[in-house]
Amino acid sequence: MKNSFYETLIERLIRVTGVLVILFLALIFLFLLREGGATFFEASLRDLLRTRWYPNEEQFGLLPLVLGSLMVTLGAAVVSLPLGLLTAVFIAEVAPRWVREILKPFIEVLAGIPSVVLGFLGMLVISPLIREHLGAPTGLTALSGSVMLGYMALPTIISVAEDALDAVPKSYRDAALALGATRWQTIWRVTVPAARSGILTAMMLGIGRAIGETMAVMMVTGNAARMPLTLNSFLMPVRTMTATIAAEMGEVAQGSTHYHVLFAIGLVLFLVTFLINLIAAWTIFRQGKRYGRLLS
Repeated sequence: MKNSFYETLIERLIRVTGVLVILFLALIFLFLLREGGATFFEASLRDLLRTRWYPNEEQFGLLPLVLGSLMVTLGAAVVSLPLGLLTAVFIAEVAPRWVREILKPFIEVLAGIPSVVLGFLGMLVISPLIREHLGAPTGLTALSGSVMLGYMALPTIISVAEDALDAVPKSYRDAALALGATRWQTIWRVTVPAARSGILTAMMLGIGRAIGETMAVMMVTGNAARMPLTLNSFLMPVRTMTATIAAEMGEVAQGSTHYHVLFAIGLVLFLVTFLINLIAAWTIFRQGKRYGRLLS
C-alpha cells in the first residue's frame, strides 16, 4: 500500500512537471509574440527585408543579420558534423574500452565550458591565426565564429551519435562479419546506416546549439551588419541575430520600434530552434519504435 502511494505521487509529479514545461514554453512564445508582433504594425515587411541595419536612422533591415547567422551556422556545420561523426565512430566502434571510458567523460566536460571562456580563446588564439595566415584584414570574422561554434557543437553531436551507434544490435555486426565483411565495411555499410536516425538527430541538435549561441559569437565575429554574399565574406566581419539582441537590448528604449524588432528577432530564433528540436525528438521517437519492432 505504501509503495503504491509513492508510485502514484511520483507519477503525478512527473505529469505536473511535463505540463509545466509545456506551459512555460507557451508563455515564452506568447510573450515574444506580444512584444515582437508589434513590429509588423510599426515597420513594413519591405523595410524589414532591406539590406541595412542601422536603428539610429530607423533602418531595420534584417537580411544582414539573417544571412550572417546562416553563414556562421553553415560554417560551424562544415566544421563539426564530419569531425563529430568520425569521433563518435571511433569511440563506439574502434577505441578500446579503457580509452572510451576516458574520452566520454572528457567530451561531456567540454560541453560545460562557459561560452565566454571560449570567446576569449577565439579572440586570443583563433582570430590572430586567421589574420596572419589567411590574409584577413581582421581576425574577428565569420570564419572565427564558425570555428568556435563548430567546437561548441561537437560535444552534443559526439554524445548523441555515439549513443545511437551503441544502440545498434550486436547481431548486425556479427552478421556482417560472418558474411566476410571487414571491420571497416561493417562500420560504414552496416552500423552507421543502422544508426542513421540517431546520427541525424545528433546533427540537428548540434546545429540548434550553434544557432542559439550568443556570447562567443558576439566576441569573435566582429559584429558588422553587412551583407555576406560571397565566399570571401567568411574572412570579413558579420553580425548574427543572437549577437544583435545581446548587444542592443540593454540600451534600447522600451516600447520603441527598435525594441519590438529585437523581440521579433528573438521570436524567429525561438521558432527555428523549437522546430529543429521538434524534428530531432520526432526522429528519436521513430528510431525507438523501429528498434522496438526489431527486438519484438
